[in-house]
Amino acid sequence: MTAAPGDPGARRRPDLADQTVVVIGASAGIGLETARQVRARGGQVVLVGRNPERLQQVALELHPVGTAAFDATDTDRLKQFFQDLPGPVDHVMVTAGGPFYLPLESMDLADARRAFDERLAMTLAVALYSRDKVRAGGTLLFIGGTGGRRPGVGMTVMSAVTAALPALTANLALELAPIRVNLIAAGFVDTPLSASLLGDQLDARREELRATLPIRRVVVPADVAALAVHIMCNDALTGGTYDVDGGQQLLSH
Repeated sequence: MTAAPGDPGARRRPDLADQTVVVIGASAGIGLETARQVRARGGQVVLVGRNPERLQQVALELHPVGTAAFDATDTDRLKQFFQDLPGPVDHVMVTAGGPFYLPLESMDLADARRAFDERLAMTLAVALYSRDKVRAGGTLLFIGGTGGRRPGVGMTVMSAVTAALPALTANLALELAPIRVNLIAAGFVDTPLSASLLGDQLDARREELRATLPIRRVVVPADVAALAVHIMCNDALTGGTYDVDGGQQLLSH
């Protein structure tokens, strides 16, 4: 017999009340908005960011149970951070890291290797060093992208990372079970990072997306954060890659 909606016997999905979420990359953009939504849902947050001043301002708003300022690509520092956590946490979300766009003809191999290695090493380091701190049924949640799925000039390293992350996520979900591991693949999101990459082309890009995306608006950090919170709360989700791009992949160019 299946319980009807609203039936007290129906299984309820957990909310975030009394849960603790570590947000790595919390001082701006998707990470900041996710931390806000976690707090709105009754959860506690531990905030990690590279910029101490921005992190301090965010802490004044969100009243976290802890903060740490360091570069998450420093895997030794990541290890120390998780060792120093005073108790277990329920979820870890990683938004740190940016894209690497460079044509092969002007590519420096050392820079390309660093970009590739740092992203995958950071993901593996979080998995390795958090596994004794995350409660069973909790989540490791990583942010990737959809743009690298389409080949193009300057996309060599980005495409390789884009292809690697879903496979890495699926394997980690098996190795870390019953901790859940998932990946959000975002298209263009209107964040400070996007603004820094596009510069004076930002407004034109926004207008183009508003005119062409099926949703007729630009994806914003709150859209990605809402998906992140859903994945944290839905304990049937693991090993998956979840796209949030407003239909950008459906376009022909």
